Amino acid sequence: MKRFAALLLPLMGFGILSYTGLPMEAPVSGVPASGIPASGVPAGGAPTADWPEYNGDGSRNHYSELNGITAENVGQLQPAWVYASGGADTVANRTQMQCNPLVVDGVLYGVSAGTQAFALDAATGRELWKTNFSENASGTTSRGVAYWAEEGQKRLFFGIGPWLYSLDARTGQPDPLFGEKGRIHLKQGLERPGADDYVVANTPGVVFKNLLIVGARVSESETALLGDIRAYDVRTGRPVWTFHTIPRPGEAGYNTWPAEAYKNIGGANAWAGMAIDRQRGILYAPTGSAAYDFYGGNRKGANLFANCLLALDATTGKRLWHFQTVHHDIWDRDLPAPPNLVTVTHRGRRIDAVAQITKQGFVFVFDRVTGRPLFPIQEKAFRTDGVPGEVPYPTQPVPTLPVPFTRQRFTENDFNTFVADRDSLKRVLRKARTGSHYIPVGADMTIFFPGTDGGGQWGGAAADPQGVLYVPAKELPVYSSLTQQKNSEAGQRLTGAQLYTRNCSACHGADRRGNHDGTYPSLVNLDKRLTVSQTSDILRKGQGMMPAFAQLPEAERKAILDFLFQKGSAAEAVVQKGKRTLPYNHTGYNRWYDRNGYPVSAPPWGTLTAIDLNTGQRRWQVPLGEYPELTAKGVPPTGTDNYGGPLVTASGLLFIAASRDEVFRAFDTRTGKILWTAKLPAAGYASPSTYSVNGKQYIVIACGGGKLKTRSGDKYVAFTIKN
Repeated sequence: MKRFAALLLPLMGFGILSYTGLPMEAPVSGVPASGIPASGVPAGGAPTADWPEYNGDGSRNHYSELNGITAENVGQLQPAWVYASGGADTVANRTQMQCNPLVVDGVLYGVSAGTQAFALDAATGRELWKTNFSENASGTTSRGVAYWAEEGQKRLFFGIGPWLYSLDARTGQPDPLFGEKGRIHLKQGLERPGADDYVVANTPGVVFKNLLIVGARVSESETALLGDIRAYDVRTGRPVWTFHTIPRPGEAGYNTWPAEAYKNIGGANAWAGMAIDRQRGILYAPTGSAAYDFYGGNRKGANLFANCLLALDATTGKRLWHFQTVHHDIWDRDLPAPPNLVTVTHRGRRIDAVAQITKQGFVFVFDRVTGRPLFPIQEKAFRTDGVPGEVPYPTQPVPTLPVPFTRQRFTENDFNTFVADRDSLKRVLRKARTGSHYIPVGADMTIFFPGTDGGGQWGGAAADPQGVLYVPAKELPVYSSLTQQKNSEAGQRLTGAQLYTRNCSACHGADRRGNHDGTYPSLVNLDKRLTVSQTSDILRKGQGMMPAFAQLPEAERKAILDFLFQKGSAAEAVVQKGKRTLPYNHTGYNRWYDRNGYPVSAPPWGTLTAIDLNTGQRRWQVPLGEYPELTAKGVPPTGTDNYGGPLVTASGLLFIAASRDEVFRAFDTRTGKILWTAKLPAAGYASPSTYSVNGKQYIVIACGGGKLKTRSGDKYVAFTIKN
């Protein structure tokens, strides 16, 4: 009991505990009580024929007031134009496009499969300009650009690799007054002892007045850079403010970590994007896990401000309030998407709220100003039998409402009815750690359900002015475990196999077979696909979603290459001075499929859910996607693994691609009924945009494929109703 109290006491006053929905902190002084126009349009933006920001506007609601395409005429949608952006890997199918394109004043801005920014005539798809940067873009997979305009100046902010560019929106040329020759290096300011070099800004930042506010993606290993949120002057690139997500001495939350954690631990980064209430000047930033993701014995405590929804003063970076959705995360439960700024009717009052989806299938809903939960949140006790050295947090917050949008556990009763080898799988499951939330990963097979990447994922949710949230999600079990390794001392010799296990096995698997859906490719028989030189280049520079491993000494990279190319597992490298190694390796992100290639869980495997945030109840849930060969056998649509977000319009339509079957769909927002479908040239793992030019409404989607063993593509397809 003393240990439990000692863990809780440092957190009181920091907005972590809430049992009844009472305020976690005092209301923010000096903030207007209401910032929503009478029309009900969210504070992030006004009605417009443009799509000027990531996910539509600052509220990140994927919503447009355009209503030219309706339930009555949606069946007449046809491609208006197709743009080949270039850069697709059509051999190994490793490239993707996750871009949500912007449209301003009839010009569409996007990012190619080769991570080059471009501008098009939005009515015709004619290319106006395209960049040709030579920077290494490994790990970027851009989700788009940010736009700023003032006094005749128009700028796009675009991340490629570790660089953040300011481009002239008219020409695509770097602005020479921004940073150094038009760019700033994102690593500057995030350094800490022993950290690697990996950092990218693949999600667009937030423009607020004269500030560009950015998060970043950093590695998820023990060598991760810091995850601070930073604001830059939009004209000069000069740093203006920094919020330390791993606090410094004297800052709130410092005592929820070991002393000087910011020198030894990285991550806790705002990689998923942020929302902005411009009328109030409040930035809402969701943060991810501290690194390393699956073991926290070196970071005992709740670990603020990892896994938090932060409300910051956008002008100064000062914390106004926060809520931590996972304490001491050892499950990779990053907050996966920007929150939604909505207005709801709660207990008879109209309240400006912020809703945050999670990988776990929860939605947390707060008063946008005070941080008070609109529905009670319970701190529930969970298992704490972690591996030796781990100190799991004793409780985790679980909202009583809204109703979760995914199932919450996986047991023997949850195998699908046509799963192959059912009896064998049951025997495997009986030896696994499963059946409830937040089971610490152990030496035995540990089940995550929903999986490590959702539930909810980076595509995020849409919301309409009536306070209805539309969430795409997945419901696939993922399994993993931790294996023990000895700490490495300077001068110790490690084999190539040991170095592979330490640096590569978490993604590519201990057996080098990758994962089933191809997100992490197999490295078995690598010599039949790549040369030693090509693989060495990938290790140094990265490729696609894989970050560079330039931080590894050359001798260690060579030993790994010798192991991969079967030149002898006895190849060794001497551990360099200062090398730190945690005592456990993670055995990978293993989606659980049967031998026929289907998830072992009962369908639906992918869903689209409408949640009424006024009441916290579901309005409907339907499968998202299908396996055509199963449908042909009479199996009802199962839904599929999916990536990408929805688009909702004022006419009551919801458009979404996202599924692995390469189909674009329109749903009726009232019922969840499918009203229209179109086959895409590649899967649309991106969020669509809508806009109007000369009175004609268009819907556009990036078709990049490249995940879930689907083909890569480079096409943007715009649909409209032709006269």
